[in-house]
Amino acid sequence: MKITLKDGSSKEYAQSMRVIDIASDISEGLARAATAGEINGEIVDLRTVVDADCELNILTFRDEKGKGAFRHTASHIMAQAIKRLYPDTKLAIGPSVADGFYYDIDRDTPLVQEDLEKIEAEMKKIVKENLSLECFTKPREEAIAYFKEQGEPYKVELIEDLPEDSVISFYSQGEFTDLCAGPHLMSTKPVKAFKLTSLAGAYWRGSEKNKMLQRIYGTAFSKKAELDEYLTMLEEAKKRDHRKVGRELGLFMMREEGPGFPFFLPKGMVLKNTLLEYWREIHEKAGYVEISTPIMLSRHLWETSGHWDHYKENMYTTVIDEEDFAIKPMNCPGGILVYQAEPRSYRDLPIRMGELGLVHRHEKSGQLHGLMRVRCFTQDDAHIFMMPEQIRDEIKGVARLIDEVYSLFGFRYHVELSTRPENSMGSDEDWEMATDALRGALDDLGVSYVVNEGDGAFYGPKIDFHLEDSIGRTWQCGTIQLDFQLPLRFELEYTGADGEKHRPIMIHRVAFGSIERFIGILIEHFAGAFPTWLAPVQVKVLPISDKYMGYGEKVLDELKKAGIRAELDVRAEKIGYKIREAQMQKIPYMLVVGAKEEEDGLVAVRSRFEGDEGQKNLADFIAALQEEIAGKVQRQQKKQE
Repeated sequence: MKITLKDGSSKEYAQSMRVIDIASDISEGLARAATAGEINGEIVDLRTVVDADCELNILTFRDEKGKGAFRHTASHIMAQAIKRLYPDTKLAIGPSVADGFYYDIDRDTPLVQEDLEKIEAEMKKIVKENLSLECFTKPREEAIAYFKEQGEPYKVELIEDLPEDSVISFYSQGEFTDLCAGPHLMSTKPVKAFKLTSLAGAYWRGSEKNKMLQRIYGTAFSKKAELDEYLTMLEEAKKRDHRKVGRELGLFMMREEGPGFPFFLPKGMVLKNTLLEYWREIHEKAGYVEISTPIMLSRHLWETSGHWDHYKENMYTTVIDEEDFAIKPMNCPGGILVYQAEPRSYRDLPIRMGELGLVHRHEKSGQLHGLMRVRCFTQDDAHIFMMPEQIRDEIKGVARLIDEVYSLFGFRYHVELSTRPENSMGSDEDWEMATDALRGALDDLGVSYVVNEGDGAFYGPKIDFHLEDSIGRTWQCGTIQLDFQLPLRFELEYTGADGEKHRPIMIHRVAFGSIERFIGILIEHFAGAFPTWLAPVQVKVLPISDKYMGYGEKVLDELKKAGIRAELDVRAEKIGYKIREAQMQKIPYMLVVGAKEEEDGLVAVRSRFEGDEGQKNLADFIAALQEEIAGKVQRQQKKQE
């Protein structure tokens, strides 16, 4: 049999071989690092026997899927440690996730934070024991009987939901056996760098109707240095938590009267409106027109769009005049109605319609998280209607605009091309044409990307932009979705150069994504220390004493006349205290005024960037600051010695 490897080279074998044995034949180092295999694009266990020609990729911790196998093994080690320490614990599920792994458990006495250290100590023993992981299968009925005997009701329920002719796979390590499809490492030995990070509640199978279980989160790395780096990042993330910083800076609040519905406070509104002004500025330059569509529309519209069938469980609905209505979870159907409002010609296309639309989506209460996961948010949508020959240029234009936005804030990003999901509309031909158009545009731009199979929208493939913040976390924000389906469902038309009616093609796209979520990301990216152009308060005027309050008011007046967002600290506090308070509020500039400043018409400038910048003429300071704001300059903060 012929095995084609990732680099294009090939190996030939006269007999069947396990993936791990092929890895060993390539190199012992690769075999030691291997965590899983990938045969013809399908992830498999290292124990999988290869018995036919195929394409084989040996996965290591450097690969995302390889990380998954490594961390999935760590979750089994944690479950084994829990069962050793607390034998009465009932196990639910324990998968790997983006940054680590978790296991959901059920105990009469919930675990507390102090228990995590005991579990970690037991996990270290299991790793040291170098237990081999063995895979075996049982018929469905035998598997059910086994877990009933073990007193594991959640495992029984999972198996009972499988078809009667299912063959159930298990993994065992030492005395511990778990229901699992794999893949896993060959033994427990490589999982040396791990940390249990937190406890949380989680409904069984994600349903609020089911019992609340306890979820234990952890992470694992192939090297201790990588774990230490990750834990340092987590500590930094706690300091930057947008909920904490947002509260301290008076930007937004959440109330139990409106779970998942954020309240923006005055300073938060300044921040939000400044972002929206920037959005309008760049979209006007890029040839967009702005529209606004109703927040609530009839069921008939959502049935035509397909949302009623594909998204109803996430929509808020009501009845008006005995007719079903839904609060919009997306802006696109409203934009389509605007397109339909008048006849369109090929000369009108492309039409780029932008909308800052407030949408509502029902998120489960356990998934709500500050501004990152809310039930209502402003989506910076745009819908582009175009002819087939305009697709590539329009996609490239959107990609350039998104790049401009992310570059302004100092974000790096990577791109994913998401293809047709199982639950989708449209013909194979349309999907192939749409996917090729997105792929071709990215290739024209020279943008590197990875393919995310099956993660497209139900109406078309998409390009997702995953930005990286200042401490290395990634966030999915921008997206470009190409849609052949909604123009068809709504029977959209334009008159071509030939005088005949033609069907336009539609792009759905966002740059910020959710304005609220993007603000949350910005808060954490900058730790609340926004660039001057974005800061809610750009300058704080600090009189040394009440005696100089009059001069302070004159300085404040000049700043406001110049369009600078400024405040005057009128409190009867010492100047050192006022400076520290302004620094805590992350204000870019502080102007200290006293006798010398008043006499000479000066201001003593302190900045968040350089500290003491000395005395300056007020007019000169204002001119320099206006230039900094107009250019949206991002001054770097001086590192503390």
